[in-house]
Amino acid sequence: MDIHPVRTESDYRAALKEISRLMESDPELGTPDGDRLDVLATLVQAYEARHWSIDLPDPIEAIKFRMEQGGLTPKDLEPMIGRRNRVYEVLNRKRALTLPMIWRLHTGLGIPAECLIRPVVNT
Repeated sequence: MDIHPVRTESDYRAALKEISRLMESDPELGTPDGDRLDVLATLVQAYEARHWSIDLPDPIEAIKFRMEQGGLTPKDLEPMIGRRNRVYEVLNRKRALTLPMIWRLHTGLGIPAECLIRPVVNT
């Protein structure tokens, strides 16, 4: 398996081309082509993370996005945040998230904890 680190834009484009070729053949896991695809995808992912990292969203925006995705209302957040007035205070950036709230939002809505522990940006 002749694989090299992805260090330059040229390496990156070559790896993407090879990944595309391998994807078309739909290799099975554990085969030489499947292993090659897995390694190349990992290298490309690492290169992209170094060169085009995406910042985590603001915690409140993440909560609102998850609410929109799931068709949730502020009432649906009460088990995770508290009474409805507290939910509105959090959503309106008047009250900070506490660690118990963060944990319940993380487990209840699947929002990454590292996103929820970030400082809230007051708008």
